[in-house]
Amino acid sequence: MSAMTEVSSLTGRLLVATPALADPNFDRAVVLLLDHDEEGSLGVVLNRPTPVDVGDILEGWAGLAGEPGVVFQGGPVSLDSALGVAVIPGGGSADRTPLGWRRVHGAIGLVDLEAPPELLASALGSLRIFAGYAGWGPGQLEDELVEGAWYVVESEPGDVSSPSPERLWREVLRRQRNELAMVATYPDDPSLN
Repeated sequence: MSAMTEVSSLTGRLLVATPALADPNFDRAVVLLLDHDEEGSLGVVLNRPTPVDVGDILEGWAGLAGEPGVVFQGGPVSLDSALGVAVIPGGGSADRTPLGWRRVHGAIGLVDLEAPPELLASALGSLRIFAGYAGWGPGQLEDELVEGAWYVVESEPGDVSSPSPERLWREVLRRQRNELAMVATYPDDPSLN
């Protein structure tokens, strides 16, 4: 397996923070990787809702955003920028991909938030708006994986629009068919164990 094949294979997968990850930005984080290649990686944290309503910053998109209808903190980088991640049921066929949506993996894609919302309204299954993102330079994520900071697991379209984002870390781990399912029972504060 070439390094390039290995690197490109993580787009669309989830990074699930291990209990050993010390960075408070990523404590119990579930990150959807939107881009991963030799130039670095970019993703959004799926389980960090903010108290800010989508309508407060992107009024036209508020009616299309799933519950809870708030902006999520996608990561510590560029908190003043917004990313839209949407699921298109059936993934949109190659010749009928909706305008304003770019496939990332399967039915999951990025939304052009500059486009008129009505262009996508009929095609969207779910939409989440993220302020900021998580980013890694070339080789940085691979180093963190070697250090054991992240579990890499398959994403499911429902992860993007989980109605209970506070439970997503445990839910994603619990559905794994290996020892990771046991990690879901790891206490929030191991000192109390």
